[in-house]
Amino acid sequence: MCQAEVVQYSNSNEKVRAFFKGAAASIPLTVAVLPWGLLTGSLAIEAGFDPLQSQGLSAIIFAGAVQLAIMGMIQAGVGFGSILISVLLITSRHFLYSMVMRNNISPLPLRWRLALGFLLTDELFAIANPGQLKRFDRWYALGGGLCFYFGWNLATLGGIIAGESIENLDALGLDFAIAATFIALVIPTVRNASVLVCVLTAMVASVICEVMHIQAGLLISAPLAMLAGFAYTRATGKGEH
Repeated sequence: MCQAEVVQYSNSNEKVRAFFKGAAASIPLTVAVLPWGLLTGSLAIEAGFDPLQSQGLSAIIFAGAVQLAIMGMIQAGVGFGSILISVLLITSRHFLYSMVMRNNISPLPLRWRLALGFLLTDELFAIANPGQLKRFDRWYALGGGLCFYFGWNLATLGGIIAGESIENLDALGLDFAIAATFIALVIPTVRNASVLVCVLTAMVASVICEVMHIQAGLLISAPLAMLAGFAYTRATGKGEH
């Protein structure tokens, strides 16, 4: 596992500066995800949730893909057990994020582990993972995580308000923000051939699944991509350690 040196501070001013530095690093990703948040809030209203329930999804669950899946499954009358299994599968990538960051976060006090664990998203991992930073900074990570959290919830609130007053908000193409956000997260991580193999495999597999109308495209393409990257690394011996 990657382990970055943990930053130590001598005074509170340094902590505040690190916090706002993390928030600033998160702002571009927060802005990019605003259309997705607007869409999520409006779709929650269309799905029959009241404004408080709609906002609660973002405040408590804090996972756009999961929120969209839950709304669709509830509308379809899917059982609670099936919803839980689907949520577990959709968010399984966060277990990988947790494994990468475990060595840096596990020594922290419980309040820090709980806070950073809750705030750990694709976006936070992109700016604060040990492979990205030479030194792990909990205040930097906290600032980035909270910035994204409040941005997501404000966007959801905007979508809730718009969903009650503007019909067919989903027809504006806001869902493109979902793809755009993940493209922006993935491209900077392509630093060696094994990662490129993973990305290309996932892209091809997901397109094939979409063309063939296979609903489990994500569950198929993700493991295939990881296996392809692992196989390339073993075959060439050029992986990162």
